[in-house]
Amino acid sequence: MSKRWEGQIVVITGAASGLGRLMAIESFVRGAHKVVALDIDSNGLDALKEEVEKRFDKPVNLLPFKVDLSSTASIEQVTKELAESVTRVDILFNNAGVVVGKNFSDHKLEDVQLTLNVNVLGPMWLAHQLLPLLKNSQEAHIINIASAAALVSNPKMSVYCASKWALVGWSDSLRLELAEGPKPARVTTVLPYYINTGMFDGVKSPIIPILNPEDVVRRIFKAVEQKRIFLYLPKILYVVPLLYAILPTRAFDFIVGKIFGIYKSMNEFKGRTN
Repeated sequence: MSKRWEGQIVVITGAASGLGRLMAIESFVRGAHKVVALDIDSNGLDALKEEVEKRFDKPVNLLPFKVDLSSTASIEQVTKELAESVTRVDILFNNAGVVVGKNFSDHKLEDVQLTLNVNVLGPMWLAHQLLPLLKNSQEAHIINIASAAALVSNPKMSVYCASKWALVGWSDSLRLELAEGPKPARVTTVLPYYINTGMFDGVKSPIIPILNPEDVVRRIFKAVEQKRIFLYLPKILYVVPLLYAILPTRAFDFIVGKIFGIYKSMNEFKGRTN
């Protein structure tokens, strides 16, 4: 087991369910000193704390904070409260996200605003507000969970794709900025395919398998230990930028849309039911 996590203070958004919940558990498994769990679902955070304490059969250093990532005021309030509890942040997982799953013509303005606020502005502003605490770390690392939707356009995901394209551009630019200075910080951008967490219930993927969340978390933690800049999951995604660059657009559409079935993957999308 890598020593990267021992004694570390880890902040995770979307920690009440899905990947975030698994990341919180895995952080403690690997020896993290403290996990700051952020989510809008306060009941889910309470359940997470109970689950982790039961699993390790002892009190754990998990600090749950309710936060609305679509609200800059909520982010500023929670980071202010967090600064009263910790003196530094070593690892930040910008994990939380939302998807609407409709044709663009069926979106309401509120759908667009929520998606961009949670998926783009939320991670940006949270990282911005946490920079003073991150700079207090000897080896700060920000992990931004983007999506394969930042690589391939897709019907019924127009606003979601836009949000993830924006997140990737910001994330890698931030990497270059934070590499400078007396205490360089690292940034890893993760671009996973559909993950079986409930967020994308109903999607169909005939060729590329839907990812197992436990395996995704293990791969992400390994990428942090290896100081990876980008992590594409599964590995076949690494060829997508090359295909997009060398193929005519209609040929790319045929391969991705017809052969791999990506363009119809959202036709039966349901999403989370709770």
